[in-house]
Amino acid sequence: MTDGEAAQATAAHVVLDREEWTARRDAHDARAARYTEPHVARRAAGIRHPIEDFLFTYYSNSPGRLRRWHPGHGVALADADEYAERSGYGRAGGGLVAVTDATLRKRLDAVRFVADLLAATASRPAVLGCFGLHEWAMVYRAGVGTNPDVRHEQVPLRLSRADTDAVVESLPLRCTHFDAFRFFTPDAAPRNERTLVREDQLASEQPGCLHAGMDLYKWAYKLVPLVDSELVMDCFEHALATRELDMAASPYDLREYGRDPVRIEEPAGRAEYVRRQQELARDASVLRERLGQRCATLLGAAERRECSITATDSSV
Repeated sequence: MTDGEAAQATAAHVVLDREEWTARRDAHDARAARYTEPHVARRAAGIRHPIEDFLFTYYSNSPGRLRRWHPGHGVALADADEYAERSGYGRAGGGLVAVTDATLRKRLDAVRFVADLLAATASRPAVLGCFGLHEWAMVYRAGVGTNPDVRHEQVPLRLSRADTDAVVESLPLRCTHFDAFRFFTPDAAPRNERTLVREDQLASEQPGCLHAGMDLYKWAYKLVPLVDSELVMDCFEHALATRELDMAASPYDLREYGRDPVRIEEPAGRAEYVRRQQELARDASVLRERLGQRCATLLGAAERRECSITATDSSV
């Protein structure tokens, strides 16, 4: 069955007329452009920003893809010929265009993985008090022996190298996120409370982790076009707010970029970090629930579609 044929069987729960969906499309484009256009301009000028560029350099979603609006599976668009030939879409009859059931079936493994990871993360208590030391661990004893150089070489450290290393040695490393841990220097990795591996991600993610909150953006855009762009942008903006704290608490001097440090090497700075970490964790929990519910809806739609096909086949 082709995508177009599969789309004819898509049971769209919502139908948007052209005025409705173009308004949403244009609002999304304007919202995304506030972030993409400055990044594209900096890139053209050869300028790097250690905070604001992160969501386009670390994550694989390009500015162009971020600006492209999608209604999500289960929503049909009227008078939307421009969407009919897009990957993942097809004609649903009656002049409508929608994300196809075939697209959903192809992405079911990804939907299940994201659903399982979100549920596992939400099931655990938030672990606070890591103080953002993952960024410090990424420069610990950098340039010594076989250790790599500083990751953000264009940004100076706030403290001397010796004092930066002393902060890591004075506080426990409690990182629970593999994609932060994997950038630890060889001397820093053994200092972490546990050795993290990719295979244990489902068993180690916890909702207090800044990076687990940032990654909600990654899981949302990886499920496009099944997930609507409004949810993707909500996750993007949360990731950017989280990155602000991530780098404010880092060992880097970001005053040139208008950011004052959260001095986690001092008791007052650690208290500020935990307070802001708690606020971000609360916001992330709301997004995690929304994205988890979206995954559950997609899995339910796939199951209903499969049951419908089975019933039809058995009646022939």
